[in-house]
Amino acid sequence: MPALVSIIVPCYNYGQFLTECLNSVLKQSFRQWECIVVDNGSTDNTAEVAAQFSNVDARFKYIRTEQNGVSFARNAGIRNSSGKYILPLDADDKIEALFIEKTFLAFEKQPALTLVYSNARLFGASSGEWHLPDYNFRNLLIENSIFCTALYKRSDYDLTKGYNEDMREGFEDWDFWISLLKNGGEVYKVPEVLFNYRIRSQSRNHSIDKERQKKLRQQIFENHQDVYKRYFSISELVYENYLLGLELKRVKTSKELKAGKTILGPLRYLQNWLKKG
Repeated sequence: MPALVSIIVPCYNYGQFLTECLNSVLKQSFRQWECIVVDNGSTDNTAEVAAQFSNVDARFKYIRTEQNGVSFARNAGIRNSSGKYILPLDADDKIEALFIEKTFLAFEKQPALTLVYSNARLFGASSGEWHLPDYNFRNLLIENSIFCTALYKRSDYDLTKGYNEDMREGFEDWDFWISLLKNGGEVYKVPEVLFNYRIRSQSRNHSIDKERQKKLRQQIFENHQDVYKRYFSISELVYENYLLGLELKRVKTSKELKAGKTILGPLRYLQNWLKKG
């Protein structure tokens, strides 16, 4: 039975998480998938873990590359895939058993869709539902609102240059979504929690400092200048910055904020006094 969905799992020294990730793939109610683990130059037990699955189920495949970053690994996996649809999945994350069935069904019902994802929850160092804003392409240019694990057509991927291999420090999935959706395309979010995003204390995208944020955002802007110029003008940005300044000033002088400071003041004093004691 040929694969309809190719799941691409880049892995660099995430062998400790890989079993949990691949088990979530194995439990999928939708059966026509292949899962390609791309070992991106790992020095841990990634190869052994991948072999445990590929020896039992031929739908699991393993390829090894030099360490060239997650974009390189994803592109390598997709080049070696055979499915009509692509599903990226990071080696430390998990999908619920109905993820592929529900996202694939959305494409079957609405063939014009470009991208399908779901609601999500956090697990690991933090837990709880991950609240992301509804998709809007203009807003996507300002802040990524879609995690990397979303289903899309291989044919649409082939119209792009793939994941940008210069985005080595993060935000490569955001950069790719812009490439995928810049000429239009419908996006649908399944209204169920079907994706689990692991929070680690040293998670790459959650530990990006202000300077790296600035650098990576500048890189994304330079990669897609034509798109940004299509959606934003300098005068519009200046006016929006002015409105944000007014809103910030209003919040700083609001009665609610002053009341909060009044209430919290004695509590902070007591907290400091207890620490001294």
